[in-house]
Amino acid sequence: MESPKKNRSVNDLKGVAIKFVVLLGIVSLFSDMTYEGARSITGPYLAVLGASATVVGFVAGFGELIGYALRLVSGYISDRTEKYWAITLIGYGLNLFAVPFLALTGRWELAAALMVIERLGKAIRTPARDAMLSHATKNIGHGWGFGLHEAMDQTGAVLGPLIVSAVLYLKGGYQTGFMVLLIPAVLALSVLLTAWWLYPRPRDLEVNAPKLETKGFPRVFWIYLLAVIFIAAGYVDFPLISFHFQKTAIVSENWIPTFYAVAMGVDAIAALIFGKLFDKLGIPTLAIVSVFSALFAPLVFLGGFNLALLGMALWGVGMGAQESIMRAAVAGMVPANRRGTAYGVFNTGYGLFWFLGSAFMGILYDVSLPALIIFSMVMQLVSIPILLSLRKSQ
Repeated sequence: MESPKKNRSVNDLKGVAIKFVVLLGIVSLFSDMTYEGARSITGPYLAVLGASATVVGFVAGFGELIGYALRLVSGYISDRTEKYWAITLIGYGLNLFAVPFLALTGRWELAAALMVIERLGKAIRTPARDAMLSHATKNIGHGWGFGLHEAMDQTGAVLGPLIVSAVLYLKGGYQTGFMVLLIPAVLALSVLLTAWWLYPRPRDLEVNAPKLETKGFPRVFWIYLLAVIFIAAGYVDFPLISFHFQKTAIVSENWIPTFYAVAMGVDAIAALIFGKLFDKLGIPTLAIVSVFSALFAPLVFLGGFNLALLGMALWGVGMGAQESIMRAAVAGMVPANRRGTAYGVFNTGYGLFWFLGSAFMGILYDVSLPALIIFSMVMQLVSIPILLSLRKSQ
């Protein structure tokens, strides 16, 4: 068992920290193969089962609400109990094994419930896992560390939809696609148990940790959260995008998961690039990302096959930033003993406005597509001046 000691040199700790990040990255790779493979077809699957665009937008948004709002509770419990590994394991169990059960549903209501359970599992495990990652990334750069983890995470997010796409190409059907995803789910949980055995105390990876504090979060954290919720409110979830692709036949059924895989591939590359940039420039890096990602909506909803593909690439750029450097920024704002709670608060705000935005854009889709596009772009662009105002706070 490899247990990092406090008297190790910084260089030794860096080596151990990178191994820990990579190991959790492998867990994320297999887990993303599982649930991102499923998410690539949940929109059209709900449509086949009889759901409307409003239902798809609501279910996607509500799933994200549960997936983020409950992180407030799980993050607080993680810090209070310091049972980071136990909470992470429980969350991954729910998160992963809800996916194969989608193969057994014949009604959109049951499928929607399983989609919410999958998000519930992610809500439980994410703050605890991110808190452990924040300790490991302290000495290798928060931006680079979270970016590396996200890149591995998104490698799985590319492979999962491609596997599902291959199943559909071979006429296997949606249910077969969900069942195949049981394999990476089992692999993810196996590697996670190995990581737990090898690194029982990830907090020891962080030397020279900030002084422990019990007071509230700093002002910069709340201003940063304000900018982030604008981004979340304007970011269209993929189930609604895939619903649009199927309804308009811009993209054929077996190509929809491939489009999602392209976005996830761009996500992985963007996470590495912007992670490094974040360690040099800080929060303004997110402002740069917002300029690019704001352009995805008109391309996806108004363009043909090629422009929609470009739009998905830009959508992937935004997701890469949201899943990596957004988390990295929080690690630099909050003391080590409160990061589980901070990630819970951060993700609750993010998820609440993701839900409100997704539900609203689902309604707008049925009423006015141009209005949906305008709303999405404006919400993301509003975040830019707020992010730039934080430059002096770093």
